Amino acid sequence: MKDSIASTSMEVGEPPALNTVYTMLFAISFSHMLNDTIQALLPSIYPLLKSSYQLSFAQLGMITFTFQLTASLLQPLVGFITDRKSMPYSLPVGMGLTGIGLISLAMASSFATILLSAALVGSGSAIFHPEASRIAHMAAGKRRGFAQSFFQVGGNAGSAIGPLLAALIIVPHGQHSLVGFSIIALVGVAVLYQIGKWQASNHHRIQRKPKDVANAAFNPYPKKTVVRAISILVALTFSKYVYLSSLTSYYTFYLIDRFHITKQSAMLHLFVLLFAVAVGTIVGGPVGDRFGRKRVIWASILGVAPFSLLLPHVGLEMTTVLSVFIGLILASAFSAILVYAQELMPGKVGMVAGLFFGLAFGIAGIGSAVLGKVADHTGINYVFQLCAYLPLIGLLTVFLPNIEGDKK
Repeated sequence: MKDSIASTSMEVGEPPALNTVYTMLFAISFSHMLNDTIQALLPSIYPLLKSSYQLSFAQLGMITFTFQLTASLLQPLVGFITDRKSMPYSLPVGMGLTGIGLISLAMASSFATILLSAALVGSGSAIFHPEASRIAHMAAGKRRGFAQSFFQVGGNAGSAIGPLLAALIIVPHGQHSLVGFSIIALVGVAVLYQIGKWQASNHHRIQRKPKDVANAAFNPYPKKTVVRAISILVALTFSKYVYLSSLTSYYTFYLIDRFHITKQSAMLHLFVLLFAVAVGTIVGGPVGDRFGRKRVIWASILGVAPFSLLLPHVGLEMTTVLSVFIGLILASAFSAILVYAQELMPGKVGMVAGLFFGLAFGIAGIGSAVLGKVADHTGINYVFQLCAYLPLIGLLTVFLPNIEGDKK
């Protein structure tokens, strides 16, 4: 019975084109880097916004919440729609919205305008991520884990570059210097337009559910198995992204408050952390292809726990070292989670990508807002002590079904 299910899955579950299109993977990863560089500028300038507008940690959390909630609500919807009707040129539209949000942020003169700018950037992200993940899937061939990691590493690289640019350019020259970064969005629109042309002529590379194939044949896993596994993956995504949100939104404040370093120095430390995240991301996918995604999920989320528990109790130098280990280990989880979920639900590539990118953004946004409120009442150090326990949720991985068989 197991062999017949595997055979059926291979017949209807594999895309017709199995070669990996590396040029397109590079292009979509590069676009992801441009998109997330712009997005990373927002939290990177929080210290500047806090002092300029006299904002509380709760208000900073609301900015992140607005951005993340906008993205999280729209992404599953975008993925669901594009699973049914291809929209190759939606990608440059999404990048255009992100660019408009950036210019609006540069011109913002009030907290309300900052929130509106964050919502525009979030809307652009909601359009970009599910469809860009689909491009990675289309270009992947048999190397799905590698393709998602390569796609993700572009975003992580952008997230690391953002704080570096903020430290070197925006802090010395002020909020209005954000306008100059609109050139990044224009380059992104041009690249994504070319990607859209490739997508329009390569629909045969995407896995879609044939109308004449029964649900049982196309979805080889029992519904209970799928629901249980997706629920666990959601819990693991919660663990990863609330902890990651505590780092990306408040790490600079933690360093400034505890070690009394400058804003620029704190941003450079954030760059080191996010660069480690970028490196860890590219490792996770290929390792998952080789040894199994469940094993990567085990190691990447639960494996962070010893380092996260130690982080709030060490000096500046050791904090930097631990942040590198945390970034490297934690980052490998998302591509493994995403591809695992896509293999559980064949034919729903865009919806699954939208669901998990949306969850990632939504969970991070809610987590940031809650943590900001906690920081206002208890201090930023307590927030890091509290979040240190989140990776222990990785123990739930033991309940994930083994859908990949034995990988050696």
